[in-house]
Amino acid sequence: MSGKVIGGAVIGYGGMGGFHSEKMQSVDGVELLGVYDIDPERNELAESRGIHAYPSREALLADPKIGLVTVATPNDVHREIVIAALAAGKNVICEKPVAMDSAELEEMIAAANRYGRLFTVHQNRRWDEDYLTMRKIVEAGELGNAYRIESRVHGSRGIPAGWREEKAHGGGMVLDWGVHLLDQMLTMMGDRKLLSVYATMTNITNDECDDGFTAQVKFENGPEWIVEVGTCNYIEMPRWYAFGDSGSLIIRNWDCDGEIVKIYNRGEDDVPPVLAGAGLTRTMAPRNEQTVEKFPIERVKSDWAEYYRNVIATLNGKAEIVVTHDQLRRSMKLIEAVFESARKNEVVKF
Repeated sequence: MSGKVIGGAVIGYGGMGGFHSEKMQSVDGVELLGVYDIDPERNELAESRGIHAYPSREALLADPKIGLVTVATPNDVHREIVIAALAAGKNVICEKPVAMDSAELEEMIAAANRYGRLFTVHQNRRWDEDYLTMRKIVEAGELGNAYRIESRVHGSRGIPAGWREEKAHGGGMVLDWGVHLLDQMLTMMGDRKLLSVYATMTNITNDECDDGFTAQVKFENGPEWIVEVGTCNYIEMPRWYAFGDSGSLIIRNWDCDGEIVKIYNRGEDDVPPVLAGAGLTRTMAPRNEQTVEKFPIERVKSDWAEYYRNVIATLNGKAEIVVTHDQLRRSMKLIEAVFESARKNEVVKF
């Protein structure tokens, strides 16, 4: 990529901070100049890896060579650090979830407008290959009219230890994995109007934060969605299910193992009944193999580095940012509605 090389830095050198540092070191157009973490041991680790560690956040933000700062800290301090970086004249990438609520998000957007700097969020899972594969199949009409989509991520280890299990720091699965799955859903649905959401949450391993949730989301002129995250499931569930009037789909995992089954003759004559439990049924009898056909999943290839390439191209005036303020607003409103629905045990309408 031609254009000015942008000096980059990362605030928060934990797991995701390390990820962002690696991306800045591997993507053309940006040069990692250093990191800062409030934990001295993390700064020492960065130095041992040949990465400059600034003595303070203020020192990092005062470096005129830095043009892009990625904030990879616990969720509750995003607003403060993002606004400080924008005020220092830096363009900012913030880890997800962008904020604790819509009010904080609006403060960050206002600061970006006030200081004339780019502000966006690391919604990297828009580049997940399982999601892109699913999206291509549905949008190509391979299932006919898709009327239900189920998106799930399940694990068996509970909430990761540390700040992610503490409510004050923005812990819990809605703000950890849910923000990704809901963003994928909203991106795929585009401008379709949100109608309602009904959500439930679990607190099996943690009384303070949700360790799982299920959200039923309805759109105008679009499929109904089930978005679910669980951390106490010991039997693997499919990553994706989708149902259309002409076919069904299953994607079992991130490797995109699965298949599409399409129907070619809906009506079958003389369907013999089958024994189901203590009774007979034609309704649930298996299909004649001559009326359906099975197809393998064709995996869509992707590269997570495309997120950073988009940011760099935008800063060089060669592209428009992919993760926009309006998308962030919509996602945050939906997340707030998920919490409200679960708290009140009722459907929230938009």
